[in-house]
Amino acid sequence: MKKNKILMIATVAAVLSSCGGGGGGRPSFGDNEYPVVTVSTQSASSQTNYPASIKGVQDVQISPKVGGFITQINVKEGQMVSAGQTLFVIDNQTYQAQVRQAQAAVNTAQSQVSTAELTYQNSKQLHDNNVIGDYELQTAENTMNSAKAQLAQAQAALASAKEALSFCYVKSPSAGIVGTLPFKVGALVGAQNVLTTVSNNSQMEVYFSMTEKAVLAMQRAHGSHGEALSELPKVKLQLADGTEYPYEGTVTKMSGVIDQTTGTVQMIALFQNPERLLKSGGSGTIVIPESNEEAIVIPQACVMEVQNKKFVYTVSSDNKVVYTEIKVAPQNDGNNFVVTEGLKVGDKYVTNGITKLSDQMEIVPITPERYQQKIQEQAKAMTAGDIVGAMKK
Repeated sequence: MKKNKILMIATVAAVLSSCGGGGGGRPSFGDNEYPVVTVSTQSASSQTNYPASIKGVQDVQISPKVGGFITQINVKEGQMVSAGQTLFVIDNQTYQAQVRQAQAAVNTAQSQVSTAELTYQNSKQLHDNNVIGDYELQTAENTMNSAKAQLAQAQAALASAKEALSFCYVKSPSAGIVGTLPFKVGALVGAQNVLTTVSNNSQMEVYFSMTEKAVLAMQRAHGSHGEALSELPKVKLQLADGTEYPYEGTVTKMSGVIDQTTGTVQMIALFQNPERLLKSGGSGTIVIPESNEEAIVIPQACVMEVQNKKFVYTVSSDNKVVYTEIKVAPQNDGNNFVVTEGLKVGDKYVTNGITKLSDQMEIVPITPERYQQKIQEQAKAMTAGDIVGAMKK
């Protein structure tokens, strides 16, 4: 019997708690007593999530400077390459012929310069011996200078031909990972075609956007643009499969322009990528932790929501309840709200039975501990018939 009695009391307490332990209902004590708590501060932590896209610190699109057929592809997709490594070879027979032709022109010009120099030296000796006049000497000198000019022109043409030939060997401007290879050997390509992308992914930049309001609040709190960035905590990255990236990142850049279509400001966080787990073009979620050592935290059960607005019942000095609107932080743990407006330290609010209250209603404040004690006392006093009646309600 004693065991059954204990079980009955426990059942009654559970029923009463379901009616009065939360913010909605309240057991009938008959004395207008409601649990009241005084607002105080405590430490609270939360996090804010932002959709993000991942890019290499340096993503370089590789395009040929000359048109032609691809004759060689020297790399594979995903291969690590070094700066200056040859990736593709473009058909260069025409350019080789142009180099040979330019080289021949240089050789001819050099012969002409040698002949002109000998002629000038000979003419100078004859002029010194008064065999020829000034006109003949000047003509020989002009011929020599013209030959040298032609040589310089031929050498410039050779350099241009060699440079054009070098363009047929498409090299990587930086170290990184080779992207997709959309063209195969034999494809005709030109400067408008992107042959591949080389991504330097030893470090990765993760792009995300914050609202203009959040950025303004951050700058007001910390001062200048640079100080606001330096005060941001280390951020985390949630990958597309839901797992957390093992390395934390640092927000290093913030755009100075607001996107008018979205009302957001672009931010960039830098992450180390030693295992090359992050890939350029990937997606994820930036997680920014937030900590508040003087937060006002209240249970969600004592908050009513009406037309997307949140209200609590505060208690005035004359023990009358006041229907009070509050504002809360967007992030919460599912059990509590962090109040940003509407409550201050020292205010009092009702924690249970709020659905039976009305604005300016007078109550008898009690502590939450006394409230729970009265529930236990009422549970012990209830009969089995009371249990059935309470359960029907």
